[in-house]
Amino acid sequence: MTEHIPVLLNEVITSLSPKDGAIYFDGTFGGGGYSRAILESANCKVIACDRDPFVKEMAANFSEKYKNRFEFFHNKFSEIKSIIDSSKNAKVDGIVLDLGISNFQISNSERGFSFKLNGPLDMSMGLCEENAFDILHKYSEKELADIIYLYGEEPFSRKIAKAIKMNLDKIKSTEDLANIVRKCVKKTGKIDPATKTFQALRIFVNNELGELEKVLQESVELLNPGGKIIIVSFHSLEDRIIKRFFKSLTVKNDSRFHLLNKKPIIPSENEININPKSRSAKLRGIYMI
Repeated sequence: MTEHIPVLLNEVITSLSPKDGAIYFDGTFGGGGYSRAILESANCKVIACDRDPFVKEMAANFSEKYKNRFEFFHNKFSEIKSIIDSSKNAKVDGIVLDLGISNFQISNSERGFSFKLNGPLDMSMGLCEENAFDILHKYSEKELADIIYLYGEEPFSRKIAKAIKMNLDKIKSTEDLANIVRKCVKKTGKIDPATKTFQALRIFVNNELGELEKVLQESVELLNPGGKIIIVSFHSLEDRIIKRFFKSLTVKNDSRFHLLNKKPIIPSENEININPKSRSAKLRGIYMI
């Protein structure tokens, strides 16, 4: 399994500032980077979850190593309230989310996330009703164009959707889809023309924006006084939702909530050099007094 490098790890832990006896929720366990750093920073407990079944083995190792200080649930993070209820805790002292796709997912060609690796058109992070192949076949040309435009911010969405539908019987793999898209979009710079379409399909398959909106709404009622919500996002659609939600809490006549940082924290040049995938990351946080 390819190693996953947690993004903005030091900044997340500094912002969270784990305390002895506190309880933290890691909603995107992945390779365990954030959970491990939290558990090593203080004598605290972490309740973690992940929708991806591939991380269960890693989580089992954590349960063995950290005994009563770690608990894992194979759920979507939007189910945070029921997860915390199931762990027999009413509230937590911090919530951490890394919204990026993991190296484990990208590097496994069978998962179908990457146009650089040929594989089936899946793109499911786990616990999904449909995969990318289903969407290409089930949705109309107009619906497909809307998906690519809304979630990929792709200006050539209509042209791409038309080409996909016209060549549907030839599209069996990620490579097939990427090649169709590349014929519709002229390459500019270093970005592959298939990038936005693949992003759009992945977001739609996993209902990523809906999951984010739900977990935000649920989270504020699950914090103890002094509790924090810290989120690392990777594209403008996510960041916009987080920014607006945090702003809505702080501008209301509710003096409980304050921003941890007015501007998002971004990776250093050193981190970007070590892990180029961190380039687009933004950390935003909020705390409850």
